[in-house]
Amino acid sequence: MIITRRLVAGAFAALATLAAGAPPALAADEAAEKAPKVELVLDVSGSMNARDIDGQSRMDAAKQAFGEVIDATPEVVQLGIRTLGSEYPGEDKVIGCRDSKQLYPVGQVDRVTAKASVAHLKPTGWTPIGYALRAADKDLGNDGGTRRIVLITDGEDSCGKPDPCDVARELAAEGTHLTVDTLGLAHDDKTRRQLSCIAEATGGTYTSVQHTDQLSGRIKQLVKRAADPVEAPPRAVQGATGQCTNAPVLGAGIFTDREKFAEHRWYRVKVNPGQELRAAVSVSADRAVNPDYGVRLRAVSEKGQELVRGSDAGSGRTDVLSTGLRYPVAKQDKKSDGSRPDPETVCLEVANSFSAPDSVKREPGLPVELAVDLVKAPDNASDVAAFGLGRGWVLLGVLGGVGLLAGLIWGWLARWRVAVWRAN
Repeated sequence: MIITRRLVAGAFAALATLAAGAPPALAADEAAEKAPKVELVLDVSGSMNARDIDGQSRMDAAKQAFGEVIDATPEVVQLGIRTLGSEYPGEDKVIGCRDSKQLYPVGQVDRVTAKASVAHLKPTGWTPIGYALRAADKDLGNDGGTRRIVLITDGEDSCGKPDPCDVARELAAEGTHLTVDTLGLAHDDKTRRQLSCIAEATGGTYTSVQHTDQLSGRIKQLVKRAADPVEAPPRAVQGATGQCTNAPVLGAGIFTDREKFAEHRWYRVKVNPGQELRAAVSVSADRAVNPDYGVRLRAVSEKGQELVRGSDAGSGRTDVLSTGLRYPVAKQDKKSDGSRPDPETVCLEVANSFSAPDSVKREPGLPVELAVDLVKAPDNASDVAAFGLGRGWVLLGVLGGVGLLAGLIWGWLARWRVAVWRAN
């Protein structure tokens, strides 16, 4: 990410200062509301009876791992546990595909009670992953804190509706900063593809697990990651689709959006004289797409003049396309009345050339992540060439001048050689 660690540290320091100045009761309430929340979603379907993890069943390995994870859960994390396929052993698909139960509510961890809630589990029913993800999202609530689901399963969804990948995309599109990490206890291609799709749609990770210590270690890592995020969570925004004048104004930070196939979206950034705008964008191909596609990020003035651009393109299957740009604004003297000069409004345009077969769903749009940073501009700001095409008109002028000079020299040399040949 382009956003600097100093920016993140400053944001957390400001929050700490505000909390210190608040009344104790109010500060405690706000801390509880903003506490990181994690829900572990465990597959308890019949296939979890398979004995292929360190000589024990998948279910026993999961219970052992959960006990270790519960003991290691940081005090600041509010933890919950939900199952899928734990209650109904029958053949009725309608009932089996709604078999998901919250064993332990999301909250401060009572380690004895939490362990006891898992101890009695026996592999039982179906695998309604999509249904369980929707339920887990509701369990976590939405108070602005970090939200993470850790899904542990040994197979793909056995219900079909709702499709787990579609559910993950829907939850991501809501902009509530939900991350779903998936851990697979089986290693077939169908399971891997589905769990990877769920994770990618929400910015999470997929891990293939073969040993008990690997399972417990990975879940501990993900729970700790929720407690100690490396950066401020991204903010959901909605870029303008028509023109820059209606676009949202962004400051430094990380922002998420959704963009339809072949759509253009606009955002605005105020850049003070003496600052350099650094921006990077990533667009995720979270579903099947046609070959030959690209992503472009342009910085444009309010009058429509292109300032700088960056682009990336590909052909074949990829997960993410990313590009970026830099645009410095030179220092200016103060106004005659002693006030500071006005900031320059820079319009950022994010465009993509993705397309897809007719069978692929268009909604929601493709995930977009835009990182914006404002740093001190270099002293020679007017001479800086950003990556991408740089300052387009400057580059074009230089290339034109070089081409003209090269043409004149080549023409003079050609005439000189002809004159020498004739003389001989």
